Amino acid sequence: MPGMAAGKAIFDYIELSGDVFDMYYLEWKMPVNGSGLKQYAREMCKEIIHEDSVLIGVSFGGILVQEMAKCINVRKVIIISSVKSRFELPKKMLFARYTKVHKLLPTGLVNNVELLAKYAFGETVTKRLELYEKYLFVRDKDYIDWCIDQMVNWKQKEPLGNLVHIQGEKDAVFPLENIENCKIVKNGTHTMIIHRAKWFNEHLPAIILE
Repeated sequence: MPGMAAGKAIFDYIELSGDVFDMYYLEWKMPVNGSGLKQYAREMCKEIIHEDSVLIGVSFGGILVQEMAKCINVRKVIIISSVKSRFELPKKMLFARYTKVHKLLPTGLVNNVELLAKYAFGETVTKRLELYEKYLFVRDKDYIDWCIDQMVNWKQKEPLGNLVHIQGEKDAVFPLENIENCKIVKNGTHTMIIHRAKWFNEHLPAIILE
């Protein structure tokens, strides 16, 4: 599951042996008005066609797959550049939860790729706009508002038991200083699923199978 606003193209450089793994890609859908993350997760679970699957989610997609794992039986959940409880959210998101300041964000400008990339990836991408055009899949104000609100107000207190957390050393969206019990990718940023694909290709098979 890709992160907020991103499409499956973020996994283009992830290469897992077809002799061992079958990979299936989930895509974001527009949430039904008034629906919460739990309801959205139940709907997304309808896309899972195998028993005992391993769910992998990036950033907000990592939060979603954790909610999905509460609805169906899965063998393992792997989250990348994400958080595994509300206590790992950065202070600015905790501040937004209580002040509702996130509702003042200019999300109506989602067609501005540079601004959307700042929301989705936590990076200033002036020099790489063409690259990020490829990865930013959903550009809808209501969807972005919904994602931000669900993330800020996520209530999970305890991490799932069958979860592996992979976090970049230099993640600007979910700083490592707030994260516990994770596998650290040296110099990894919030977009390391793209820019550090070699690390994932070397380590992800063992993480999935261990």
